Amino acid sequence: MTEPLVMASSRAKQIMCSRCKKMSAEVLVSKPHYDGGAVAQGLRQEQGAPLEPPSVLATAGFRSAKYTPAEWFSGYRSLLQQAGADHFTAQTIQEESRVLRKDTEATTVQTQTDGTRLLGERLQDIHRWKSELQEHIGRLLSDTTALQALKMRLERALDATETPFAIAVDNLTCRSRRLGPDLVRDCVEEELLKEVDLIRNVQALLKRTIDQVATQIKLNRDTKQALEFDWSDKYEAYALDLQCGRFTDKSTDTQHYPITAAMLEQMSDVPSWIKFTQDNLHRAFREEKASKDLRLEHCFNQTVWTTTKQHHWGANFCVYVLHISELVQQVLLDTTKDLRVQCSNVDQAFLQRCAEQMDAKIQLEMQFKETLEQIGAQERNIVALQKAIDDKDAPQRVAESRLYRRYHRPNMELCRDEPQISLEGEVREIDATLASLQQQLRDARSSLSHLEDTRMALEKDIMCKSNSLFIEREKCMTQRKLYPTISTLSGY
Repeated sequence: MTEPLVMASSRAKQIMCSRCKKMSAEVLVSKPHYDGGAVAQGLRQEQGAPLEPPSVLATAGFRSAKYTPAEWFSGYRSLLQQAGADHFTAQTIQEESRVLRKDTEATTVQTQTDGTRLLGERLQDIHRWKSELQEHIGRLLSDTTALQALKMRLERALDATETPFAIAVDNLTCRSRRLGPDLVRDCVEEELLKEVDLIRNVQALLKRTIDQVATQIKLNRDTKQALEFDWSDKYEAYALDLQCGRFTDKSTDTQHYPITAAMLEQMSDVPSWIKFTQDNLHRAFREEKASKDLRLEHCFNQTVWTTTKQHHWGANFCVYVLHISELVQQVLLDTTKDLRVQCSNVDQAFLQRCAEQMDAKIQLEMQFKETLEQIGAQERNIVALQKAIDDKDAPQRVAESRLYRRYHRPNMELCRDEPQISLEGEVREIDATLASLQQQLRDARSSLSHLEDTRMALEKDIMCKSNSLFIEREKCMTQRKLYPTISTLSGY
C-alpha cells in the first residue's frame, strides 16, 4: 500500500517542477523595495556635499519618504505578477492534488482489496495446514492408543511366562531330590533345561519388544505435542487473520498502532513458516510410519524359531520389518507356539520316563519276589544240608567204633580181612560225604548271603524308583497341569 502512494507523490512532484520552470520563464521577477530619499541623502554624504541647514532638514523626511511614479508602477506590477504566479501555482497544486487524490484513492482501495485477498489466501493456507496437522494428530493419537494396547498385551504375555519358568525351575529342583542311581541327567532334564533357556529367550524378546513399543509411544507423544503446539499457533493466527480480513473503512474497532523495528525483526518469512510446518508434518509422517513398521532384530541360527532344538542366539542376523500389529501378533504367536511345543516335549519326556521307571520297578519287584523265594529255598537247603551232616554223625561213630574195636584184636587175629577193608572204606566214604556236604553247606550259606545282599539292593532300588515315580507323577506332572493356556501366553 505504501509503494503506490510514493509513486503518486513522486509523479506529482515531477509535474510541479516542470510547470514552475515554464512559469519562471514567462513571469518577471519584481524589483525589491527601497527608500529613494535615504539613498539620495547617502550619496550626497559620500560625495562630500555640504549638509543642509536645520530648516531644510525638517522637510527632508517628507521628500525622502515618497516613492517615485516608476517605483509605484513597478511595485504594483510586481504585486500583480506575484499574485498571478501564486494563482497559477495554486491552480497547479490543486490540479495535481485532485489527480493525486484520485490516484491515491484508487491505489488505496486496490491495495486494501489486495490485502484482503491476500488475507483470504493466507486463511486458506492456514486452514489447509491446520487440517493436515489435525489429521496427523488424530492418526498419532490412534496409533499411540493402539501401541498402548499392544504394550499392555506384551506385558501380560511377559507376566504369563513367569509361571512356566517357575514350574520348570521347580521341576528341576524336585528332580534333584531323586535318590541314588535315579539321579541321572535323562531326557526329561534335558528338555527342562531347554525349556528354561527358551523361556529366558522369550522373556528377553518380549522385553525388547516392549522397550521398542514404549520408545515409539514416547516419540509419538512428543511429535503429537509439537503438532498440537503448531496447530494451536495456527488456530490463533487464523482467528487473528480472520478478524483482520473483516476490518473495513467503516469498522469502529480500528485505530493507529506503531510498528517498531523490533516487531519486524521477530517476524518469520514465508519459506521458513512453510518449512516449519512441513518439518512437523514430516516428523509426524515418520513416526506414523515407524508406528506401523517397527524393525525387530533377531539373531538366530535359523530364520524361524525351532522347538525341537535348544534356542540360543546365533551368528546369523535376520531383520523382519512388519506392521506393528502383525509384528506383535507374530512375536506372541511364535513365543506361544514355542512354549507350548516345548511344554508338550517335556510332558512327553515325563510320560516316557515314568513308563520306563514303572517297567523297571515292576521288573525289580518281580526279581525281588524271586529273590525272596530263592532265599527261602536256600534257607531250607541249608537246613537240609545241616540235617544231612548231622545224620552222618551216627554212622560215622559206628564205623569208627567198629574199626577202633577191631584194632584191638590180639596177635595174628589182627588181620586185614574183608570186614576190615569194608570198615576202612566206609569210614573214608563217610568222611568224603561229610566234606562234600560241608562244602555244599558253605556254598549255600554264601549264596544265601549274596541273595540277602541282592534283596537289600533290590529293595533299595525299588524304594528309589518309587520315590522317583512319586516326584515325577505327584510333584512334577501334577504341577505342570498349571501351565498357562495359549490365550494367557498370547497376552489375552
